[in-house]
Amino acid sequence: MRLSVDGLLVYFPYEYIYPEQYAYMLELKRTLDAKGHCLLEMPSGTGKTATLLSLIVAYMIENPHIIRKLIYCSRTVPEIEKVIAELQNLMEYYKKNAPEMPDITGVVLSSRKNMCIHPEVSREKDGKVVDAKCYGLTASYVRERQQYDENQEACQYFEGFNAEGKESHLPAGVYSLDDLKEYGRQRNWCPYFLSRFAIVHAQVVVYSYYYLLDPKVADVVSKELAKESVVVCDEAHNIDNVCVDSMSVKINKRVIERGSQSLTHLEKLVSEMKEDDQKRLQDEYARMVQGLRDTYQARETDRMLANPVLPDDILREVVPGNIRHADHFLGFLSRFIAYLKTRLRVQHVVQESPAGFLKDIHTKVLIDRKPLRFCAERLQSLLRTLEITDLTDYGGLTVITYFATLVSTYTQGFTIIIEPFDDKTPTVSNPILHFSCLDSSIAMRPIFRRFQSVVITSGTLSPMDMYPKILDFDPVVMSSFTMTLARPCLLPMIITKGNDQVAISSKFESRDDTAVIRNYGQLLVETAKIVPDGIVCFFTSYMYLESVVASWYDQGIIDTLLRYKLLFIETQDAAETSYALMNYVKACDCGRGAVLLAVARGKVSEGVDFDHHLGRAVLMFGIPYVYTQSRILKARLEYLRDQFQIKENDFLTFDALRHAAQCVGRAIRGKTDYGIMIFADKRFVRQDKRGKLPKWIQEYLTDNYVNLSTEEGMQLAKIWLRQMAQPFTREDQLGLSLLTLEQLKSTEKEILEKQAIGKSANR
Repeated sequence: MRLSVDGLLVYFPYEYIYPEQYAYMLELKRTLDAKGHCLLEMPSGTGKTATLLSLIVAYMIENPHIIRKLIYCSRTVPEIEKVIAELQNLMEYYKKNAPEMPDITGVVLSSRKNMCIHPEVSREKDGKVVDAKCYGLTASYVRERQQYDENQEACQYFEGFNAEGKESHLPAGVYSLDDLKEYGRQRNWCPYFLSRFAIVHAQVVVYSYYYLLDPKVADVVSKELAKESVVVCDEAHNIDNVCVDSMSVKINKRVIERGSQSLTHLEKLVSEMKEDDQKRLQDEYARMVQGLRDTYQARETDRMLANPVLPDDILREVVPGNIRHADHFLGFLSRFIAYLKTRLRVQHVVQESPAGFLKDIHTKVLIDRKPLRFCAERLQSLLRTLEITDLTDYGGLTVITYFATLVSTYTQGFTIIIEPFDDKTPTVSNPILHFSCLDSSIAMRPIFRRFQSVVITSGTLSPMDMYPKILDFDPVVMSSFTMTLARPCLLPMIITKGNDQVAISSKFESRDDTAVIRNYGQLLVETAKIVPDGIVCFFTSYMYLESVVASWYDQGIIDTLLRYKLLFIETQDAAETSYALMNYVKACDCGRGAVLLAVARGKVSEGVDFDHHLGRAVLMFGIPYVYTQSRILKARLEYLRDQFQIKENDFLTFDALRHAAQCVGRAIRGKTDYGIMIFADKRFVRQDKRGKLPKWIQEYLTDNYVNLSTEEGMQLAKIWLRQMAQPFTREDQLGLSLLTLEQLKSTEKEILEKQAIGKSANR
């Protein structure tokens, strides 16, 4: 359909539209008009991706001087592919219905592992091995060697792209990963390098968050993207954690041992080169004198594999004299590693600021801050000079130099914690140095400043008022949308007690209570009796899941459960979990039905959709508070309190409730779907918990569905399931949750009024 959104002609590639999609478009247009940033919470399964693409593409076509590019960030490759599929669908609609086909190119960028078409390299399963083998075929010095050594292997696709592709523009169109690979085979061009160059010219770029947030790759991949861009961060409920993780480093004995071995090998290579080819070391020294940035401008191919982590103002400086010579630099690294070894000899926890660390290292081994800043860049330069193609052996040394650069560059918003034991093995000596980012705004601030509009959106952003604080920005629009339904296809309930009236909760003092564990088991068994197909249960942690399941075996609950459904369990092993998921789906598909026990913050809670028969009920056993004894978390909470005046309990509750909402949100993936959401913990009744759930869940969580016993909850579920079993067609939705263009025009005023009420409620 073609519709007008506040005067903007939008091509929407479907016959019908949801009321909340139109309301979402209005808020999105307000953001783009204001050239600001926004927070938008859109219910699961309501076509958020199609809505975003339709509005922003229409705005780009209408206002090419205002917005030149859409950068769409998501988390996983399947989600990225869904975005590309929606964009292809939209462009096909333009082709059939617009008077003129827009000249738009859309590309996806992913890792070499997902894009390589070299017959041998692409067989490798490990991404690091693929990167190393690619580098071994495409590095500039390897290609120079190919000119006089016939036995030196080359990559025909890279050579083909290097000869013709750089001068060519990708024809207009939308390219998925498979499309790029097929195009690469046809032209004899490398799809990875093709997409790396194409993102500069393409109007729509789709890739992972890390290409924008992680400083190790952002400076290489995203530095040339236009300021007049809209950045969409989809599924962004965890964006603060992504920011923190991308700026943090962990060093243990294993990393230091590998770093020491690599250093010894480098010293040997430098010594050999001094005898055989002194000129190369002299050329590198000359580049160091000119400035580090020249190194990257000189060799574009190698720069594709570099990992700059320094701000531009530092990179413009000249490399300090004491690390310009290769042997001086290696001696410097040797002293730094020796110092790290002494720091890991701890019997108790040590916590200090980066400034304290820098002062201590200067006092004990006379290492200054400035040369530390250039360690990561200096190592990359040396590896290129030595013409090392297999970088997998230098992972430990890369981590150490990355830490050196970060600790000397960023002094605010970070802490260093050295622990004598790993959390998983608290009785075995295994010291770990954590360089932890405490401030997620450090990674986001450059993005907010650089790009015209940033859209942070997800189905579970509530409570939303926390994000502007922790990301340190001022949104021009902040809205949460409800889900308009022709039938109540979601049934949220808060069950607070078992049939024996014992209160149920996952809080610490109740965790070992056999009555609570028994009531959780009884709730699951009763749910399995009446709910068809698949049931997913989320626990607060792997440890709690294991202890509860062990008790259920002793109490006979597992045997009872297996009479009704098969049982599968998520573990911390990714391969085991994938196998369990595959068999869970099989059991649901064949009609046998199954129960999947999973963990909040685990793989199942984030990246897996349980649509229709795969998730007719989702149970959240307890409130998934994060492990509060973690010293890193305590340091972050203290920082948030001091810098942003965020109380510890407020942040912990915010974090727990967004993960709880994310878990139960797996139950419903569209308006034709239906599912039960059970919050099994007495604390959910309290307003400070219940009131922080997304608006689209709260709307259906009425007082009738709160503070229930297991029996009361099952009675309500039986009645509701009978209602859901009745025939339901598209005609039943028309005019209510599904609108034609004419119906949209007639209800537009009503949608705007609801929106205005929602805004005043948010204030």
